[in-house]
Amino acid sequence: MTNVKIPKKVQDRLIAGLRRYQPIVRKLAERDISEADTVTVCKDMLTDIFGYDKYTELTSEQQIRGTFCDLAVKIEGKVHYLAEIKSAGTSLNQNHLRQAVNYGAHEGIEWVLLTNAIVWKVYRIKFGQPLDWDEVYCFDMGTISSRSADDLGKLFMLCRESISSDALQEYHRQAQIMNRYVLAEILQSDALVSALRKEMRRLFDLKSTDEELRLLLTTEVIKRETQDGDPAKQAKSAVKKATNALAKKAAKAASPLPVAAE
Repeated sequence: MTNVKIPKKVQDRLIAGLRRYQPIVRKLAERDISEADTVTVCKDMLTDIFGYDKYTELTSEQQIRGTFCDLAVKIEGKVHYLAEIKSAGTSLNQNHLRQAVNYGAHEGIEWVLLTNAIVWKVYRIKFGQPLDWDEVYCFDMGTISSRSADDLGKLFMLCRESISSDALQEYHRQAQIMNRYVLAEILQSDALVSALRKEMRRLFDLKSTDEELRLLLTTEVIKRETQDGDPAKQAKSAVKKATNALAKKAAKAASPLPVAAE
């Protein structure tokens, strides 16, 4: 799903960076290095793999509510990412995430990285009441493959060269749509149920109603967990919004052009 075009110069840097750092990363947990040393390794990777200037674009002096975040990616005076970094031997958990999200929320910074130099998790903060967040994606630096276009795409979206694009935001949008809740909602739509009725008639010469088929879908085919709860409500809202937008677009295209007054 990371369908992004990576410049050859950047791709070469990503591949070379993985070749250099993967052996290091694989040994970090075994060595049980400190958090301060892990921050140093992360800064080196952000420089050599992701293309940031270590001295002008990476700072650990980002103060938020009297404390300092571990690292901030700051381009031309604007913080684009906050990074909460734990020691390489630490398993990342929800408490670490809450701390990172709170950092971002207080400064209006929507993108947060949570990492122990091995596992990298990318989050987008949802500024609402209550405060919430989405995990956009994650990867293991020790196992990510330079031969996989998808893996390289995940790295590229965090690169310096992607700062000015909306690649990460678009990936997040696609991830929100490509899920079981949205698919379950679409399968119940009038268009899909009608198509299913026609296909049943074509294949088996079987007459059925949309209501009968929809009942079968919702009670015996589609998992109940994809139809209940907040994710299902969000999916229903997203499908309804997209359907209304298409209807408005079609109505606008069908409306006659205004006649100019003589």
